[in-house]
Amino acid sequence: MSKIIDEGYIKFQANWEKTAPFAATYFQNLQHWRDQMYQHQLIGAYPNGIGFGNISERILDSQQFYISGSATGNFSSLTSKHYAKVVNFDLQKNTLTCHGPIVASSESMSHAVIYQQCPWVNGVIHIHHFDLWKQLLHQVPTTDKSAAYGTPEMAFSIVNLLENTDLPNSKIFVMEGHEEGVFAFGKDLAEAAAVIFKWLNKEDLC
Repeated sequence: MSKIIDEGYIKFQANWEKTAPFAATYFQNLQHWRDQMYQHQLIGAYPNGIGFGNISERILDSQQFYISGSATGNFSSLTSKHYAKVVNFDLQKNTLTCHGPIVASSESMSHAVIYQQCPWVNGVIHIHHFDLWKQLLHQVPTTDKSAAYGTPEMAFSIVNLLENTDLPNSKIFVMEGHEEGVFAFGKDLAEAAAVIFKWLNKEDLC
């Protein structure tokens, strides 16, 4: 068991079973959209080397999903060794179980509650873009300012937005307590990406 820690916050208890990489065929769609996000600098790394952004896809007919691994934002292209499978989670206990060659992203709990609350969602993308974040802050559903990213508080705030705002229809929210952080989701990754590019006025990039 390991703790995902950043900026002084314990993100979650990660029950990580290290395994060989999963078959690359599982990640073809994920990789396509991850490449799109990286090319447009929506997933990447800051000059200090700290990566940002992550992407996931539901394993159909289940609550499990594949997600880019922790600290993979600084790679221009990922391979199967950079993805983890989240097999279950417990928000109340702040625990998450994942399998794969790498531990799941520290934002995995946020992805998990979206899949749990919205059975129709099959793709989730978390990007960083300051101008878009600033533009959308409180103009679209916005998480609580006190909720740090990757924490149970953030996950509970996302659940609140899904239950009490038009988020299931708008499919995009910003994280007030996580500067630059924007999440989008959809029935598939293509729809999640289209939501992002629409707000960026880059529909032609889809």
